[in-house]
Amino acid sequence: MTGLLVASSVLMLAGCGDQTEKAGGAGGESKEAGSPLLFGKLPMKYQDSKVIKVGSDVNYAPIEFKDKDGRTAIGLDPDLAEALGRQLGVTFQFQDSIFDNLIPSLQTGRFDVLISGMGDTRARQTGEDDTGKKIGPGVDFVDYFAAGTSILVQKGNPRNIKSLNDLCGQIVALQRGTTSQTLAEAQAKRCQENGAGKLTIQAFDKATDALIRLRQGAAAANLNEFPVAAYNARQSGGEYEIAGVPAEPRPYGIAVRKDDTQMRDAIKAALDAIIENGEYKKILEKWNVADGAVLRADVNSGS
Repeated sequence: MTGLLVASSVLMLAGCGDQTEKAGGAGGESKEAGSPLLFGKLPMKYQDSKVIKVGSDVNYAPIEFKDKDGRTAIGLDPDLAEALGRQLGVTFQFQDSIFDNLIPSLQTGRFDVLISGMGDTRARQTGEDDTGKKIGPGVDFVDYFAAGTSILVQKGNPRNIKSLNDLCGQIVALQRGTTSQTLAEAQAKRCQENGAGKLTIQAFDKATDALIRLRQGAAAANLNEFPVAAYNARQSGGEYEIAGVPAEPRPYGIAVRKDDTQMRDAIKAALDAIIENGEYKKILEKWNVADGAVLRADVNSGS
């Protein structure tokens, strides 16, 4: 979601609720306190429990996805969480949920943090849209990766799509509630204003469902973050390819509640520690996403 690191073994346990939300096990075993100074930075409740509950949509390879057993979460994010856990002396436990439900569930206390390839945006920080209208609670981000949105098309690019402007008059499939949807909605307005044909957006709860629409030919393109699009292209055996270059690069962030500043600062310190000791680089190289590396942990650096 390592070189010397062992891939995270996050057990996805069957849970109650709707058919899309399931509980997850630990993102790696932690020692009693890998770094006493960082362990002491955590709020006391986490020092007592030594567990941090993570909300994540575990269907977003290679950022986070289920292993062949259909239960174990693996990927960039689970591996990073395991490394952070060793620094903080706690275990990060992933729980699978619909992406669009993550921030509301964080606010209700279902999750302690969110680690789900989530773009750090102004709207998510403030809980307001571009007009200033309140659309939900805001969160803080500890930024750990940089990625832009890519256009994934069928082999040979049969509709000759090279940029967002070429999506006018086409159908695009994507995951609901993501920055890809925000980007597509902005492009749809430009298409309408320019009289270039309607851009139809098909939004799904899971990124995998959106990809199926592309495979079926029911959508001309799939919008997704670059590392995910590149992974899907590689795994497809040539069935898909990336068109053009990534648009609007932005940071991924670990989301925490606005009032949980002690948790935010502890995670930032742990992230800086694994960047400095080289674990961070090894994890990114393992998942072939080293181009998205950041030099330090920033808070709310997304625009």
